[in-house]
Amino acid sequence: MSANAPITSTDAWAALVNHGGDMRTVNMRDCFAQDPGRFDRMSHVVGELLIDCSKHLATDETFKALLNVAEAAGVTELRDRMFAGDPINTSEDRAVLHTALRNRSERSVIVNGHDVMPNVRAVLDRMRAFCNDVHSGTWRGHTGERITDVVNIGIGGSDLGPVMVVEALRPWRRADIRTHFISNVDPANLRDVLVDLDPERTLFIVASKTFGTLETLTNARAARAWLLASMDDSQAVAKHFVAVSTNADRVGAFGIDPANMFEFWDWVGGRYSLWSAIGLSIALSVGFEHFEALLEGGFEMDEHFRTAPPPENVPLLLGMLDVWYRNIMGLQTIAVLPYDDHLHAFCAYLQQAMMESNGKHVDRHGNDIKLDTSPILWGQPGTNGQHAFHQMLHQGTTVVPCDLLLAIESHTDMHDQHLDLVANCLAQSEAFMNGRTADEIRDGLRDRGKDEADIEHVTRHMVMQGNRPSTTMLYPKLTPHMLGMLIALYEHRIFTAAAVWGIDAFDQWGVELGKVLAMSIRPLLDADTIASGHDASTLGLIEHVRTHRP
Repeated sequence: MSANAPITSTDAWAALVNHGGDMRTVNMRDCFAQDPGRFDRMSHVVGELLIDCSKHLATDETFKALLNVAEAAGVTELRDRMFAGDPINTSEDRAVLHTALRNRSERSVIVNGHDVMPNVRAVLDRMRAFCNDVHSGTWRGHTGERITDVVNIGIGGSDLGPVMVVEALRPWRRADIRTHFISNVDPANLRDVLVDLDPERTLFIVASKTFGTLETLTNARAARAWLLASMDDSQAVAKHFVAVSTNADRVGAFGIDPANMFEFWDWVGGRYSLWSAIGLSIALSVGFEHFEALLEGGFEMDEHFRTAPPPENVPLLLGMLDVWYRNIMGLQTIAVLPYDDHLHAFCAYLQQAMMESNGKHVDRHGNDIKLDTSPILWGQPGTNGQHAFHQMLHQGTTVVPCDLLLAIESHTDMHDQHLDLVANCLAQSEAFMNGRTADEIRDGLRDRGKDEADIEHVTRHMVMQGNRPSTTMLYPKLTPHMLGMLIALYEHRIFTAAAVWGIDAFDQWGVELGKVLAMSIRPLLDADTIASGHDASTLGLIEHVRTHRP
């Protein structure tokens, strides 16, 4: 396939489409009945993580056809270019090296002729030293009080990743540090966080790549005013604010000592930045040694993705299944259902990771993509979701591939109750696949002594067609290392689908337009003159706000 040719022009794609037609009448029940070895052959183990791909609308021939498409699309070649530091972010001419942030080997990573690893390690060393200073009480607030509360101010990748990890690693949180997050420019978010905090014991991390993000800087200025209202000394800012940024000049202008700025680089995309100094709030919350374990887990999955042959390469296989369902089976969404309450923020994190990466309509060369791209990702932890939207998953007219994530061991000592959770997760996986036939329902109702009239009345309502695909991921316990593996697994899965679609998965121009328009609208909300320069609806809304605002 030539560099600019779409994947749809290849023989491999034509074969996949043809195979898709054959698969529309296949039922997974029959596949398991005819193939006792299906689970053993279609489940994979990476470290301590088991990934069961046997409950998919796929056969050996399906996976073979998908891997042929991946080969035709050059997925592994693009993967190798990413790890090598080539500028695969074509619209911004940047390397994509979140993998370098968690590189635990001695390998060099070269960008523009320079090895970036010494700088990566230097920032990690500074993070370690800073965490040690805060935790030991060496770093204190302006009045000499110990820091007890850390507030991360960011948005997007500077918020979603750290929030998710801090919540997921709740069992590892330090008892002497409370971690808080402010992201929304809605002042209620800021007020609700600050209302119970003591300024003398509070440390703010302002996380912004450019130090120019409107929401982040608006909240940071409000937090600075809150601090100075208590201390009335501009020198206090230096002991209560640190920055994670690439822009030392703007950091200094804000009042933060550039010596207290933790650096990262333009080859770190925002939604991939939790592995960088953006993860400072994580390290302060759970301890730097556990942050390093997170990096090590990501590195283990990187090595698997980098070296495993395609038939055994789990992120590649899952990414190709996303292509299969989106483009061949015509399915529009994916549900992520962690049966692990500590992963309650995981879905929100993955929404950005997948939809900001792959929600594009042109390819890396600026050509229109003729295929549907990113699916909509959504979900909620089980068992809560079972009493909310699982009804639709089982009996609705829309088929939704589901990911079920489950820790075999609880962090609590309530092991019997945890087995209730395990049973629910495995039952959902089985129910998605098998469903329940009319004959099975009739037999069950007869066993319960129901009369035939009642049986016939309710049977149709109770039928579940099944044949609904799911991936089950099992791991012993949600540790920092395992969380790192899971995050990296999804990152590389997203990358794989993007490579097939021809997408630059590492820019986000769709985020920019709203920011630009907001900057033009904001002055109009305070103005006394008649607003102009926008469509009639927007002007009408502006006028209504101006008329009714306090």
